[in-house]
Amino acid sequence: MPHPLDPFLSLSRRGLLRGTLSVGAIAALTGTTARGTWATPVFAAYPFTLGVASGDPLPDGVVIWTRLAPEPHAGGGLPAQAIEVGWEVAADDRFRTPVAKGTALARPELGHAVHVEVVGLEPARPYWYRFQVGREISAVGRTRTAPTPDATPDRVAFANVGCQRYEDGFFTAFRHLSREDLDFVFHYGDYIYEYRNRRGAALPVREITGQEIHTVVDYRNRYALYRLDPDLQAAHAAHPFLVSFDDHEVDNNWAGDVSEEDGGPNFPVAVPREIFLLRRQMAFQAWYEHMPVRRAQLPRGPDMLAHRRFDYGRLVSVNVLDTRQHRDDQPCGDGTRIGCADRLKPDAQILGAARERWLMDGLASGRATWNVLAQQVMMMQRRVGEGPDFGFSMDKWDAYAAARGRLLRFVQENRVPNLVVLTGDVHNAWAGDLRTDFDDDRSPIVGSEFVATSISTDGDGAESRADWETLQRHNPHMRFFNNRRGYTVHAASRDRMTAEFRVVPYVTRRDAPLETRAAFLVEAGRPGVQRGG
Repeated sequence: MPHPLDPFLSLSRRGLLRGTLSVGAIAALTGTTARGTWATPVFAAYPFTLGVASGDPLPDGVVIWTRLAPEPHAGGGLPAQAIEVGWEVAADDRFRTPVAKGTALARPELGHAVHVEVVGLEPARPYWYRFQVGREISAVGRTRTAPTPDATPDRVAFANVGCQRYEDGFFTAFRHLSREDLDFVFHYGDYIYEYRNRRGAALPVREITGQEIHTVVDYRNRYALYRLDPDLQAAHAAHPFLVSFDDHEVDNNWAGDVSEEDGGPNFPVAVPREIFLLRRQMAFQAWYEHMPVRRAQLPRGPDMLAHRRFDYGRLVSVNVLDTRQHRDDQPCGDGTRIGCADRLKPDAQILGAARERWLMDGLASGRATWNVLAQQVMMMQRRVGEGPDFGFSMDKWDAYAAARGRLLRFVQENRVPNLVVLTGDVHNAWAGDLRTDFDDDRSPIVGSEFVATSISTDGDGAESRADWETLQRHNPHMRFFNNRRGYTVHAASRDRMTAEFRVVPYVTRRDAPLETRAAFLVEAGRPGVQRGG
């Protein structure tokens, strides 16, 4: 029996055979309007190659997105003219009950991307949307608005995903994700990788051309490569996304205004700050062009507002964080280090002082049953090695221990209820407890953390790791580990939040089945991770 989402998840290619004109000949034949837009564009190839997406839902509206790119591997393949794009939102998947429509300009300055902030919708219900330009019609997407601020939904369901290196494997998990019953998807970052896989061996599974990317056209082409994947398109067409970014959208392990090439032992020739900020500006522009986000997230030079809050009634408050743009440089030269005193600096910042205060103020004044921090790098402590001198990763909250302590003590002192942290980055799945002092096993547990594995990064993976027992012995707050690829699904109700770790057994071949590897729950009013679902 066909899946009920199949009609709009199928990717239309009606326009591929229409027209044989080169892009250069289009403007001459179609003409332009007084404001410099194409009047009646005709495309040599289907312009909606990158699919559709929605995001940042509110009770009365949502962002819908597409990008015109008939030649996606060549910067889009369109001349430097604005193109008028029609859009439509309906209450049903066959568009018999339209509720909103209009036009938007796909501007060349933004790679001919379109971000429409639809308003006037009803809360907590699905809608369907599509775009049209000339004779071409996009695939259909489905989205969902949030409940009203005072509503108390019986259930809010969402997924945590990220880390999808193209050449490491197929995005099969996204196809399975498209069939989940969800209110939204949180994508924590590493949507693209700025370099080709360096490991050789049996990889790459899929070919990728070019070296490390630096220019806005380079970044656009890399996003286009990923966005062409039909499984990724299906996930975006099925659910609204809340997106943030990690490091690979710009440069591996960048921190604030410091490149990975920071003059340390691994990169003795440093990239000057002003040059890196130029690269960050171009990377942020390409990120904005390909994400379903609002005008508030449009980059201002090398800076971008990424942190924001979404309330799903009085049940779930989602704080989307940015742990890259405002952090201090990693101490002790990055990597995993033993005896790094600077990781304990009392004024360390991973969110930045202003964002830290914004988060604390929101947590203190919030009314939601569940307070979710949707962020990037592991918050719980992870001691590595046999001791007594342990190693710690300089790219995680372990390297900013004072910032973590301030936040978790604030949660305890202000009795912030039911803290759940969503994380990614490390390419495997974890679950664990958050304590005010990880060096004291008697200190209070004030929250729970669930780390999603990667969609494809690091290939097929394995069920566990050889040192898991050692890791757990030295980190008793850790409850679970798995090294397969996939994502995590959460469901919140008034008395519990569940976490189910969905995995696929392989990504180096297509059509892997989906399995639920483990299920956990957190009871309202009782912080800490428990087995069960």
